[in-house]
Amino acid sequence: MDRGAIRRRLAVGLAVLTAAGLIAVAAPTQAQAAAATRCEGRKVKTYPFSTGTLYVYKKSGHVCAIVTPRRPGRQQTMMVSVQAFRAKPVTDEGLYTRRAGPVTVHAGQRCVWVKGRVGSGSVSKGWILC
Repeated sequence: MDRGAIRRRLAVGLAVLTAAGLIAVAAPTQAQAAAATRCEGRKVKTYPFSTGTLYVYKKSGHVCAIVTPRRPGRQQTMMVSVQAFRAKPVTDEGLYTRRAGPVTVHAGQRCVWVKGRVGSGSVSKGWILC
C-alpha cells in the first residue's frame, strides 16, 4: 500500500471517530431536552377550559402537569401549578407560545391540587388523586 492510500484511510477513520464522538456528546443533551418538554408517566386527568387544556400525569408517586393553549403559536400568559397536600405549590408562569410546564411534585399517596391558566381562562381542580 502506498503512502497516499494509508493517509486517505487514516483521514476517513479519523472522520468516522470524530462524527461518532459528536453524536455521543449530542445525544444525551437532546434526550434531556425532550424529557424537559413533557411529563413522565401515564396521563391520569385532562381538564379542558375556555382557553386551553390542563394535563395531569402520574408515575411512581410523582405528579406532573402541563397546560397548553387552545390556539398555540402566539405569545400569551400561561401558568401551571401542582401542590401536594401540606406542601408548597410548584408553579411555572410566564409568556409562552406552546405550553407552560412541566411542573412535577413528589406526592406519594397524598392528594394534589392542580391549576392552569392561559390568558383570561383558567381551571382549578381542588384536591384530586386522593
